[in-house]
Amino acid sequence: MVRALAATVTAAAVCAVLSCWLVLVGWSLMGDAVSHAVLPGVVLAYVLGAPFAVGAAVFGFLAVALIGVVRDGGRVKEDAAIGIVFTTLFALGLALISVTPSQTDLNHVVFGNLLGVSRADLVQITALGAAVLVALLLKRRDFTLYAFDPVHAHAIGLDPRLLGAALLALLALTCVVALQVVGVVLVVAMLVIPGSTAHLLTDRFGRMLVIAPAVSVGAAVTGLYLSYHLDTASGAMVVLVQGVVFALAYLFAPRHGLLRRA
Repeated sequence: MVRALAATVTAAAVCAVLSCWLVLVGWSLMGDAVSHAVLPGVVLAYVLGAPFAVGAAVFGFLAVALIGVVRDGGRVKEDAAIGIVFTTLFALGLALISVTPSQTDLNHVVFGNLLGVSRADLVQITALGAAVLVALLLKRRDFTLYAFDPVHAHAIGLDPRLLGAALLALLALTCVVALQVVGVVLVVAMLVIPGSTAHLLTDRFGRMLVIAPAVSVGAAVTGLYLSYHLDTASGAMVVLVQGVVFALAYLFAPRHGLLRRA
């Protein structure tokens, strides 16, 4: 439980900070694509005896590259390209799981295995999470300008394509961080819900960067303790509590809540 708590807090904080930019740029579906596309990389890493993070990162970057290739072909729109690539890679991962002899249950990669986090997993999650957070905070002004006005970013000498590629790379690494906590299926929730919740509660991006991780970490800790006492799936409870918090914000947010607008 102690290791699970540490892993949950780390993953929740990293996913929440990144989710602020994903929500503003409109990349929620991209987060879904990358989180599902890493599955075959994890299985192949297991077969080769390599760290799961290496395989997941490789296939995360591969998914982003393939989406760009299919989209830039001209006939296929971005949402279709994302759907084609991530479903194909996810299906490849499921097929590999079905034929890979394993003493460990690789289905934990799909649904998460929060209470099975080892010391090595915790070190990996902490190291990758710290690297992603440092990169996001150091380049937060550039990423924010890219999210709001890429044309202006280009006008002052920044490269929007490079900033977009860097944000996608950080997204792939963040999926690796959250993989062990909630699994492939629920990673997208941790990448979308905190930023969306914070966006309902404030109009200032600086405050979003504080509200989103605070909400996400609080929901993660609450969900983990509820799963312990109710004997339910830990990763699922973490995401469920985040969903409940979003619903409350959607209804009762001071300026943008449904009741306020009504």
